[in-house]
Amino acid sequence: MPMVKVFIEGHHYEYELKELLKLFYKQEDIEFLTNQPDITMLENTNDDIIINKLVLNRNIIKVISEGRIDGEKAKVEKQAFFDKNPFENTKKKKQLMKTSIFQLLKRSKVVSLPWGILTGIRPTKIVHELRGRGLDSIEIITILTEEYFIEKEKALLLVEVAATEHKYLYPINEDKISIYISIPFCPTRCSYCSFPSNPFKRYQDSIDTYIEALCKEIVASAELLNKTKKKIETIYIGGGTPTTLNLEQLSKLIKTIFINFNLSELKEFTVEAGRPDTIDIAKLVLLKKNGVTRISINPQTMNDQTLIEIGRNHTTAETIEAYKIAKDVGFYSINMDIIIGLPGENVDMVLNTMEHITKLAPNNLTVHTLAIKNASELKEQQYKNNNGSRDIHEMLKVTENHARKMGLIPYYMYRQKHMVGNLENIGYAKEGYECIYNIQIMEEKQTIVAIGAGAVSKIVFPKENRLERVPNVKNLEQYIARVDEMILRKKQHLQ
Repeated sequence: MPMVKVFIEGHHYEYELKELLKLFYKQEDIEFLTNQPDITMLENTNDDIIINKLVLNRNIIKVISEGRIDGEKAKVEKQAFFDKNPFENTKKKKQLMKTSIFQLLKRSKVVSLPWGILTGIRPTKIVHELRGRGLDSIEIITILTEEYFIEKEKALLLVEVAATEHKYLYPINEDKISIYISIPFCPTRCSYCSFPSNPFKRYQDSIDTYIEALCKEIVASAELLNKTKKKIETIYIGGGTPTTLNLEQLSKLIKTIFINFNLSELKEFTVEAGRPDTIDIAKLVLLKKNGVTRISINPQTMNDQTLIEIGRNHTTAETIEAYKIAKDVGFYSINMDIIIGLPGENVDMVLNTMEHITKLAPNNLTVHTLAIKNASELKEQQYKNNNGSRDIHEMLKVTENHARKMGLIPYYMYRQKHMVGNLENIGYAKEGYECIYNIQIMEEKQTIVAIGAGAVSKIVFPKENRLERVPNVKNLEQYIARVDEMILRKKQHLQ
């Protein structure tokens, strides 16, 4: 495969341009030049050449992209009028740059790009912004398809998701916040996982110490929030796998939360009980008695051979049993996660997974398209998906068809880098059982106070259209040793 050599002039959007180019080329095949090449002097090379220039002329922003792609010369020009708002001008410049490059390459490159020029993980933000300007659904779909080159099917999905999210996001109430608590332990590490998760057997002697540090941060965070009179709307305990904790550890964590936080206006309390091999009736009873309203039981697949291959030490039968126990205990709001594009899986295997899930009939389903992350074992193995793009699209369609047959509607979605088929992750739910936390963390309209190793607080300032990230350290030992520093970071941003 040829390299692509790129020269930019008049702007510094190299990062954004590189992210777009990665839709067409491998990252290692992209090279930025410091001097403008002479296209006519490079006709003996198989490399693609792109020259991208931003020109400002009076009240016009113009972007010119030209080059030689697959041996053929091409040129695309795009322009727009200046805006009075400097922020809007920056957006226009970036969009014109992306649009011109996209059209330059799309003419000769055969690549499945259902999301057009979008490379960010939160495409629904565009819809919310357009709705805020007073545009209706038809006008929004036109913009998504004609200006962002998004396929109509995906544009319709965005509009549907944004409509469901809207009632949970608006009007924005700055006094409301959510709490995220990180439990970075799992029974084993799945081959696709890139989260800060520590295998239980290796770190079991550190868990009690971690819970002590975590509870210390919870107490300090609660004191700060009580002073500022913030109202907690949702709590989400994630990981890792929170139910890796034993009954005593889990009880201490839950009690610390209830004793210290003001939960008088709490609408939703989620605990990820994601791995069926960590669930027992005693833990579920504890969670139910202590106000947890929503849990996750995540099979990822209902094919036992795949479960072995990806490193999950449970079976399909154990997933089904864990789900039934949760229902017997009294949990109604149960989410199930699945992943499409797993090693060796085909459309029939995804169909098998969905048939099993349809029989269980959860009121929440999250469908992830496999993303090969740098920190995962699959990346280390240089995993290459053998399924064609068409198969991945068909797999996603199978999950959608079954979700809608179960009466579930798409209520939030996001995208990740390095996703198989360049697709998306979608959360489905029965009406009234949408996960508020999932919506808020994706749309970034509400402050999330995050506690624990690897947790990242997001402090939102709606009036300034600004967001401040306050990260905790990921390393377990470092978090335990530096928990006072993590508390101080929060105080500096939340007071």
